[in-house]
Amino acid sequence: MTTDPLLTLHQLFSPSFPVGAFAYSHGLETLVQEGRVTTAAQLQGWLEAVLRHGGGWSDAVLMAQVAQGADVAEIAELATALTPSAERRLETVKQGEAFASTVRDLWQADILPAPYPVAVGQAVRALDLPLIPALQLYLQAFASNLAAAGIRLIPLGQTEGQGVVRALSPLCEALAAQAAKASLDEIGGFSPLSDIASQRHEALYSRIFRS
Repeated sequence: MTTDPLLTLHQLFSPSFPVGAFAYSHGLETLVQEGRVTTAAQLQGWLEAVLRHGGGWSDAVLMAQVAQGADVAEIAELATALTPSAERRLETVKQGEAFASTVRDLWQADILPAPYPVAVGQAVRALDLPLIPALQLYLQAFASNLAAAGIRLIPLGQTEGQGVVRALSPLCEALAAQAAKASLDEIGGFSPLSDIASQRHEALYSRIFRS
């Protein structure tokens, strides 16, 4: 019996897939405490910047490179180097380790522990999953997890949070198409406020999230 690849992708990016994404805010907790992100519109604007110019874009390019056969060790080293803070490094490394372990156990696939997008790229290749839908769902899951963090932190209503995710879905689709064709030379981004927020997070007086 075989499974539709799209069903496999939905399982991989489901909130119930045990990577621990709910524990990380990507620096959002800092911005909320500082009063920089206090509304659904501001959350959407921050998420759009992170998707276009920050971790969302770089993750998508890294994932696509590995899925299309790039050297895993080389891309994993680059992925680690791109993290701007210790907590962001923890975020990607721990999620990647958990993802790789679960995929190995469920599909008996040869997936090496690696930063999260690199681990996902390996799974896409090993399980022969379609790249564009994988990138779309990865980016949407990235946005959805951080929107959920915003719902808890700001706080927002569930419907407001889902409105943010819905508004960002076309961007996830467009970025997926670009990342699938991008070279490593196009991986650079510029989201300094998000990066600084992730660096300042560990010094907050009280914290809910690990990043």
